[in-house]
Amino acid sequence: MYRPLCLLPLMLPLVMGSCARQTDTFKPRITITSGNGSGISREKTFNVEGYVLDDTGVTSITVDDQPVSVESGRRLAQFRFQAQVEDGRRQYTIVARDAAGNRSTMTLPVTVDNRGPEIKVTRYERTGNTIRVAGVVTDDIRVTQVVVDGNRLNITPGPRVEFYAETSGIWADIEVMDAAGNTRKQRAR
Repeated sequence: MYRPLCLLPLMLPLVMGSCARQTDTFKPRITITSGNGSGISREKTFNVEGYVLDDTGVTSITVDDQPVSVESGRRLAQFRFQAQVEDGRRQYTIVARDAAGNRSTMTLPVTVDNRGPEIKVTRYERTGNTIRVAGVVTDDIRVTQVVVDGNRLNITPGPRVEFYAETSGIWADIEVMDAAGNTRKQRAR
C-alpha cells in the first residue's frame, strides 16, 4: 500500500527551500540624466541630475563623500547636486548603497566648455536656385548638431564632423552646436 505521508519528509526540503532568503547581488545602478548624460556645461556652476535604481531599495547616495538628500528605501531614488568647476575640468565620485549593503561607484568627469565649434566651408556651389554646401565642423569636446537652412543633418557626433547639404535660395545658413550647447552660425555665399 502506498502512503503519501512517507513522501512528506522528502518533500519538506523542496518546500522549505523556496522560503529560504535569497541574497541580493544586484548593485545599485547610477544614471546621469542631465546634459545628455554627460558632464559638459558652458557654465562654471550647474546642476547635475540623475537617479539610482535598486531592487531592495537605495539607502544612501554620496558625492565626493558628501551625503545627498534621498528618501531611503526607495527602489528609484532621484538625486541632484550642484557642480562647480573652476579650472575647466573636474571629477566627481558618486557612490550609492542599497539595503543589502551593496555599493556602486561612478566617476563623473565634468568639463566646462564655453568655446563654440568652428565651421569651415570647403565647397560652395550654386546652380540656378540649388545650392550645394560642404564643410567641416570642429570642436574641442564634441560637435552634436549641424543645421543647414533649418534642416538638421544626420551626423555622427564627434570632435570633427564633415557635412554636405543641398538647399535652395541665394545663400545657405549653417548653424552648429557642441555638447555644452555652444552654437556658431555662418552664412555661406
